[in-house]
Amino acid sequence: MEEQEKGQIEMPEPIESPNAPKDIVTADLVTANVITAQGPAEQASEQPITDVVFDFGNVLVYWEPSAALVSRYSPNTINHFLDDKVSGFFEANDFLDGGAPIEDVTAWMERTHGRENADIFRFYLDHFEDSLTGVVPGARMLIEDLKAAGIGVWGLSNWERTLFPIAWKQFGILHLLQDKVVSGNVRMRKPHKDIFDLAIRQFGINAQTSLFVDDKSQNVLGANASGMRAFQFSDSYKLRHALIAAGVAIPSVQ
Repeated sequence: MEEQEKGQIEMPEPIESPNAPKDIVTADLVTANVITAQGPAEQASEQPITDVVFDFGNVLVYWEPSAALVSRYSPNTINHFLDDKVSGFFEANDFLDGGAPIEDVTAWMERTHGRENADIFRFYLDHFEDSLTGVVPGARMLIEDLKAAGIGVWGLSNWERTLFPIAWKQFGILHLLQDKVVSGNVRMRKPHKDIFDLAIRQFGINAQTSLFVDDKSQNVLGANASGMRAFQFSDSYKLRHALIAAGVAIPSVQ
């Protein structure tokens, strides 16, 4: 591969890609805290659930970018930086999730959004572990209950490949999963269909009897495009309730 000019990085595949459903940006097609089965997933609506595939950030572990910045930056500076139109922070994260090198992404931010934002981004990356603020309440026990019920548990997350080991070392809950796909390692990312198809093949699961859990509506639709039902997550209690309603034999909340 030819070496790219510093600061010129390959753009993430656009949402309009053939690998993603055309309506994937239409968030109002998804209702939070209910199982969604649209498009190819619709025919799976009455199937039993044998496997659950979890996103990581804000589903199993909390990710709060501001927490990595509070030791050096004021609330106003942090809020300004976390406005994507100002800094490109979330676009930069998309680049990283898709496998772009950190140095190239940082150079892109400096070129397009200025040195000050790039410096804050460097500080965020250097203190990334502080952005991971804990396990989502109820998530660990839910995974253990699913495993006890004979349900397969798996992971599929957008994550930069060199930052993910920080989370892996920090959170034992991730080790409860039987296998995982991390976007930065495979140079694919949600919500595109190709990464869901890869996960289904790697895990050896049936899309029609699997449920994908994610906090973002576009990723729910991406999973549906691969034939999996999906659930837009807000808390473990609502997910547990939905699983029980779908026939999964796990303990209910009293």
